[in-house]
Amino acid sequence: MGRSVYIGVAVAVVAFLCSAFRFFLKPPQSQPSRLFIAKDLALYNGTDEQLPIFLGILGSVFDVTKGKSHYGVGGAYHHFAGRDASRAFVSGNFTGDGLTDTLRGLSSSEVKSVVEWRDFFSRTYTFVGKLVGRYYDYRGIPTKYLKSAEAKAARGAQLLEKQKKEEEKIPNCNSKWSQQEGGEVWCDDGYPRLMQRPLEIALTGKMSKRCVCLKEDELEQPSLEVYEGCDYHAKACKV
Repeated sequence: MGRSVYIGVAVAVVAFLCSAFRFFLKPPQSQPSRLFIAKDLALYNGTDEQLPIFLGILGSVFDVTKGKSHYGVGGAYHHFAGRDASRAFVSGNFTGDGLTDTLRGLSSSEVKSVVEWRDFFSRTYTFVGKLVGRYYDYRGIPTKYLKSAEAKAARGAQLLEKQKKEEEKIPNCNSKWSQQEGGEVWCDDGYPRLMQRPLEIALTGKMSKRCVCLKEDELEQPSLEVYEGCDYHAKACKV
């Protein structure tokens, strides 16, 4: 009888140790995302030394306390602390209405830059939760606005890649500039022309041009410009 009790106790101890071993091997469970509203997030703007410093971008909230020299009071980026000022990451407007989370009117390349900033914070700082409002609903689920912004950023990335591949087909001009002589562009092979970037409007809402080197039989393409004051068949032009 005594031996049976001993065996029972031994089995129970072994079972307990196995259970404990499995518990300590279990990976730590991730904490559920905290949901903020704007007035709560504003408390973490670095003015209270007892609280960490948080900022939001596209509705994601990050603890940037380790960057206190930048985001704390007196820091160059203190205007981002305690709020979601997604637009200001690309607009450069750090005052008044510029410190807003709306991306209305931004081009696909600008929205792409905002998404890349969010990814930078995700890699560099600790994600602590989501801001209820434009990008996440009260349950922490992404809104249509966030999905639309991410889709626009993806289109911007595709257009940039397409533009890069198209421009690689036609060589750029050589160029130099000095205070004494001004600027000059030239081609080792071909003739310098200004060519419009056709995808620029979709990317930035603007139209820009670049200097390219073209063969003589390519000079009749539409949307090409000869530099002002430069001969039609000149291989170098002052700009």
